[in-house]
Amino acid sequence: MKIVILAGSPNRKGSSNLLADCFRQGAEEAGHTVEIIDAAYADIHPCTGCIHCGYEGPCAQKDGMERIRPAILGADMLVFATPLYYYGMSAQLKTLIDRFCAFNGSIQRRHMKSALLAAAWNDDSWTFEALEAHYKTLVRYLGFEDMGMVLGAGCGTPSMTQHSRYPQQAYQLGNRLK
Repeated sequence: MKIVILAGSPNRKGSSNLLADCFRQGAEEAGHTVEIIDAAYADIHPCTGCIHCGYEGPCAQKDGMERIRPAILGADMLVFATPLYYYGMSAQLKTLIDRFCAFNGSIQRRHMKSALLAAAWNDDSWTFEALEAHYKTLVRYLGFEDMGMVLGAGCGTPSMTQHSRYPQQAYQLGNRLK
C-alpha cells in the first residue's frame, strides 16, 4: 500500500513529527511505501474560494499543490499528523486540506484509508474532542476508511512524547496495516 503522511507541524523535531516517524517505521516494516509531505514548509497558499477549479479541475494558484496533488491521488492511504493548536489541527495542515477543494471528487473516488496522529500538551479528557470531530467529518465526507487515531495527550515536548506510550501506538498502527 502507498501511504502519504501529511505532516502539519512547523516544528520539524516536534512531537507530532515524532509520531509520524514511528508510524512510518511501522508501516515500512510491514511492507508499505510511505511518503511524508511536510505541509508546514511547503509552498501552499490558502484556497481563495474562486472556484476556478470547478471543484475538480486545476487550481488557479500555481504553488506546491501541483506536486502534492498527484502524490495524494496516487496514495491508498492518507495520514494526517498535527500538533494540537487551540484544539484543532495546525493552520499549515488545514491550509493543505482546504486545497482539496480542487479535487474532492477524485479523492472520494479513490476510497482511501486514513489515520490521524496528533500531539498535545494538554491531557484533559476533552483535549482532542474538536479535532476528533473534524477528522471524523473529513473521513465521512471524503469516503475514507478510518484505520485509527493516536492522540498523544500530555506530549508537550519531544522528550515527554518519547517517554509516553504514544510512539509505540503510532508504530503499531502503521505496522498492523494490511
